[in-house]
Amino acid sequence: MAQMINFGNELIRINTEKNTIEYSLNQGRTWYVRCTSSSYGCFCDLLVYGKELLACTSKGVYYSVNEGRTWFARCASSSYGDFIQLYFDGKNLMATTSKGVYYSTNEGRTWLKR
Repeated sequence: MAQMINFGNELIRINTEKNTIEYSLNQGRTWYVRCTSSSYGCFCDLLVYGKELLACTSKGVYYSVNEGRTWFARCASSSYGDFIQLYFDGKNLMATTSKGVYYSTNEGRTWLKR
């Protein structure tokens, strides 16, 4: 699972101990907190998806358009199970969940069982 990603000139990571999103401008030597809100649930995976950051959280799939400062629900339905990991196969957004593998053709708003 991607708990640290390159995004522009930054490294962005999930600090799982504190459940925060942090960033570094110097290849990880120094980290700064970017998001501390627990309203998104527990972060478990990050994915760069075009100009957005996507995150699997304990509350679903969230997206950010401002480098992870704030997050918005993209899919909060529990019918897919708990989202564990996201990846892009070059055509579709893919998700591993507690109920299996799903794919999305609409940026993660709805999911189809693979």
